[in-house]
Amino acid sequence: MAQALQRKLVTFEEFITKYPDNSNKRYELHDGVVIDIPPATGDREEIILFLIERFILEYTRLKLSYGCPKTAFVKPSESESAYLPDVLLLNRPNRVNEPLWKKESTLTQAESIPLVVEIVSTNWRDDYFTKLGRYVRVGVDIPEYWIVDYAALGGKRFIGNPKQPTISIYSLVEGEYQLDLFRGSQPIQSPTFPELDLTAEQIFNAGNI
Repeated sequence: MAQALQRKLVTFEEFITKYPDNSNKRYELHDGVVIDIPPATGDREEIILFLIERFILEYTRLKLSYGCPKTAFVKPSESESAYLPDVLLLNRPNRVNEPLWKKESTLTQAESIPLVVEIVSTNWRDDYFTKLGRYVRVGVDIPEYWIVDYAALGGKRFIGNPKQPTISIYSLVEGEYQLDLFRGSQPIQSPTFPELDLTAEQIFNAGNI
């Protein structure tokens, strides 16, 4: 479970100077509070690697100028926060418009971020509440946000009753977010990659492929 490291609030500038390169650990900043992100479990890491591989294959096939940076921060506007998505799709041409990219590997504009994926862990409220609310307010709205709840940890209001592994995809349609849920053998429908040949079950079973 992620743990807060201090009580004193810090600014984004203080955080980006001290924490990201301080050790091999991973940190996020949540409204001025530095959060220690524990190492991913094997199951989570398998899903992360699987999705990155599939995204790379797809944007390479389509000859899109995208990338999947390993440790890029997302900084919501008007917030002392910085998040490290489990998977981030970068629109590489827009890097020239990002004031924090070269020195701080930080993205602030939704035009730079076609898609973000979070793999749910025991602190599932961060993914369903905090980060969802923040990601949709990065400059303009991020077009697509996935929540991959492979262990059915989220609340029943999000993944149903009885709870079951679920992928929630929030996509921006005419200025408003539309939510679609995917389970089992349902094929994933991604606005960013409309021809993506992938089911929810394949993602959940990434470690067995």
